[in-house]
Amino acid sequence: MKILGIESSCDETAVAIVDGERNILAHNILSQIAEHSPFGGVVPEIAARSHLSFIEDLINTTLKDANLTLEQIDGIAVTAGPGLIGGVIVGVMVAKALAAVTQKPFLAINHLEGHALTCRLTHDVDYPFLLLLVSGGHCQILLVKNLANYELLGSTMDDSIGEAFDKVAKMMDLGYPGGPEVEQKALKGDPFKYNFPKSMVGKDHLNFSFSGLKTAVKRTIDSLTSLTEQDINDICASFQYTCGEIIKDRIIRALEHNIANNIEVNVLVVAGGVAANKYLQNILAGIANNYNIELIAPPLKLCTDNAAMIAWAGVERLKSGLINDLSFEPMATWPLEKLNVLS
Repeated sequence: MKILGIESSCDETAVAIVDGERNILAHNILSQIAEHSPFGGVVPEIAARSHLSFIEDLINTTLKDANLTLEQIDGIAVTAGPGLIGGVIVGVMVAKALAAVTQKPFLAINHLEGHALTCRLTHDVDYPFLLLLVSGGHCQILLVKNLANYELLGSTMDDSIGEAFDKVAKMMDLGYPGGPEVEQKALKGDPFKYNFPKSMVGKDHLNFSFSGLKTAVKRTIDSLTSLTEQDINDICASFQYTCGEIIKDRIIRALEHNIANNIEVNVLVVAGGVAANKYLQNILAGIANNYNIELIAPPLKLCTDNAAMIAWAGVERLKSGLINDLSFEPMATWPLEKLNVLS
């Protein structure tokens, strides 16, 4: 089985081909960082136009890299949401056209499910597992019971953690994307220099909040008469430390929730762009070790948005007979825990 996957939900145009034995036969990603950097964030119209301009060539290149023709592909998988709707529409329309012309199965993939199932592509993880999904648009804790069977345990009540990293970076003109910049600056800073608020820590529920933390960082920056390089390093370190403490508290409570409800999970998975942050990975590794479970984090190239995860989700869905009709409509919002309803 060979599935062609298309990802165009934000600011990367990506195409990949993955087979049923977990081999990535070809994978190409075209970044739009240069187009969006002057604005300090993603401009939806620019993103959609870029997807439209390059997606056809990227599909042809990926087929050539895999030494395959379109006729040799067994299904067409595409991110059908959630995401910036203009980009999602571009990908879905192209995928529908390919499926219609070749008479191949059309597989509408939830972008978040792509992230969730990456661990099964890279590490063949068994269900069920606990998932921390952290990215520029999402911050959630989910119990992944099976394919298309997700229980949402906690979610952000305002900003996502990735959004907070990017906005803090923008406050100090560190460039875009901001997450990697903050992580690098934090290595040279004092994590205890500033006592930022640890929102939701100690609360019985499993939700997140990063808006107050982001505001506290802004107030600290505004209070300084001049922003030195060491000030920036210390702010980044203190901010990242605070994020780590919030994540630590929420994940420990999620694991205790599972224990209290006799839900056995042997793997903690972290996925999404923020999963690439080594500081947060180390915190999660310590938690996993204390609970005698395994921590799985995808390789760096599969943490951020990519088409290999979309193609793999397509493999899993095609194997399970979860094929979509060509009338399927792209969606800007598509909660992962509602996915089984729409399958």
